[in-house]
Amino acid sequence: MSTLRKACVIGSPVSHSRSPLIHSYWLKKYGITGTYDRVEVLPDQLAAFLQRIRGGELAGCNVTIPLKERAFELVDCTNEQTGKLKSLNTIFMSQGMLCGISTDGAGFMANLADAVKGWSCTSKHVVILGAGGAARALVAALADAGVGGIKIVNRTMTRAEAISTEFQDKVKAHSWDDLTDLLGNADLLINSTSLGMTGQPPLVVSVERLKPEAVVADIVYAPLETELLRRARQLGHRCVDGLGMLMHQAVPGFEKWFGIRPEVTDELREIIAADITGRQAD
Repeated sequence: MSTLRKACVIGSPVSHSRSPLIHSYWLKKYGITGTYDRVEVLPDQLAAFLQRIRGGELAGCNVTIPLKERAFELVDCTNEQTGKLKSLNTIFMSQGMLCGISTDGAGFMANLADAVKGWSCTSKHVVILGAGGAARALVAALADAGVGGIKIVNRTMTRAEAISTEFQDKVKAHSWDDLTDLLGNADLLINSTSLGMTGQPPLVVSVERLKPEAVVADIVYAPLETELLRRARQLGHRCVDGLGMLMHQAVPGFEKWFGIRPEVTDELREIIAADITGRQAD
């Protein structure tokens, strides 16, 4: 690609984002003349910023907090799943229109397939901890994949009920007090909260109640192995960490902006892992 194409991640704060590491790795790997940077954008600056994409100055951007919902309101088109979420994380131009999609659900599913070979969601029972935007994206993706049922567990019942109402038959809302009883029937347990993240309160879950074949996933990627995953691994459960989701959710945007569908590799994982742990990659 001879002309310089530019993309970025926007939000506030945005300095913590590892997206530039991911996209810069792919730009170098595929020999693409392009850049990917961090840009601090406040909510009242978003509409003006998106004009830079409409005008061709930028090929597109990723969107992080607190702009995901507002960005959804400002794009011209989206896909069916993103329309249900009313939130997005990837913006690009297509046929003269500003388009936006959420790739979180697809990123989670791709990471799950990569980490647990041969595992099928069909008719499985899922317990999701948390009822925020990430949980909503996971529910949509898992429902499309044909799961048997999803239990949303959250300390604030109204938030869990809002998701269950939206997705109706397959999703039921539960309080945190119900969690212990729900775990025994779970085929997949997912933490979609920030609990257990570096600098956040711990996540206390009795993984001993899970059946041996249950899979445990955490969307948190700092630390690389959360306490939830460490305990589950010690008990013999197959585990899925958040770093894989971070990398896989970046794939669609890179393809839209730079014209090549990139590959998630072990080398890329090592680079991001080294940055998170503060080590230098060998």
